[in-house]
Amino acid sequence: MWVETLWRYPVKSMLGEEVAGSDVTERGLAGDRARAVLDVATGKIASAKNPRLWRGLLTIEGSRVPDEAELSKLLGREVRLVDVPPEGAELERSVPEEVLARGLEAEVPFTISHLGGAAPEGTFFDFAPLHLITTATLARIGELSPRGTVEVLRYRPNLVIGTEAEGFVENDWAGRRLHVGDAELEVLVPTPRCAIPTLAHGRFARDTEALRTPARHNRVRVFDMGEQPCAGVYARVVRPGRVEKGAPVRLG
Repeated sequence: MWVETLWRYPVKSMLGEEVAGSDVTERGLAGDRARAVLDVATGKIASAKNPRLWRGLLTIEGSRVPDEAELSKLLGREVRLVDVPPEGAELERSVPEEVLARGLEAEVPFTISHLGGAAPEGTFFDFAPLHLITTATLARIGELSPRGTVEVLRYRPNLVIGTEAEGFVENDWAGRRLHVGDAELEVLVPTPRCAIPTLAHGRFARDTEALRTPARHNRVRVFDMGEQPCAGVYARVVRPGRVEKGAPVRLG
């Protein structure tokens, strides 16, 4: 296996950027999720996981963020950019099936989650500092989707792992080590998907099949959440190191 591409997202829930290489530490790729948008009215971190309020974040390039006044105007709510999470920071995750059934404008049930259960304190990661997905999984979702393809950016990975294997191969990686370039990672759990993959991302239009397809064909038990539609895996960094595009990847 090999590193097909690397991605970082300078501002949480905004569009990311492909990089040729990066230092990887316990805080993930250098510059990844360095800042986030804070909803002044609620004190919560803005996340496109609640698409009714925050899908507009996915129209903004995280590397070229407007000032806070312009950003508030674009998003329709007063917001601030922060580089340190407030104490007890929370975000809202709309129930994905409800979003699919009732549409983006509907007020649907949501769950409240805290940041970074498997990430260092003071970071903006939903759970772990790295998200990986394989070319095999992307190809399989594309094959099964009525569209015949799916864009990698919809799943917001940090590392796309190239492989000649087929299917949802990383489902079996949980608990194992990955040697990626100079770094060593521990794979924690398959990644349960929210509504974000279905949303418009920059120039790419909405695609509900980006969630419906994993929901039909790749439901995996995740912690106490029961069986969830999954694509990719979360990982933490065991040994920091440099990772470049094309670097070899070995499963331990």
